Amino acid sequence: MDQIKDFFQAYEQRFNDAIQGRTEDVEAFAGSFANCYVQSTPAGVQCGKNDDSFRKAMTEGYARYREIGTKSMRIIGLDVTKIDDFHCMAKVHWDSAYDKDGKIIEIDFYVWYMLTTVSGKPEIFAYVTGDEEKVMKEHGLMPEK
Repeated sequence: MDQIKDFFQAYEQRFNDAIQGRTEDVEAFAGSFANCYVQSTPAGVQCGKNDDSFRKAMTEGYARYREIGTKSMRIIGLDVTKIDDFHCMAKVHWDSAYDKDGKIIEIDFYVWYMLTTVSGKPEIFAYVTGDEEKVMKEHGLMPEK
């Protein structure tokens, strides 16, 4: 379980480095994911490949987070459930902070990650999130469409 905790500490650090403009280690971030993955959001279930288009989407995502004033993403809770010797589920409680016209807005949310260690290191092969865009719109961080 220490390996999973270390994995998410590094994941959090890379994410914050990227949104704060210190560095975008896209390769390391992509290395957190398996060759293919599944995401489930209120928009539906999607399958993705860990390829150049995934890396491009990450770079665009970091730019979008910076554009809306994202200042930090902190893990404030991590609950790991072992499934077997090579798989686990991690429920991650995130706290995010945004600067909206000089006022800090904090939003906390959960993401459930499915990880495999078959390759010898943790890799995300699936995750489930809530409606991030809706919450950001409710807080005035994104325009209503």
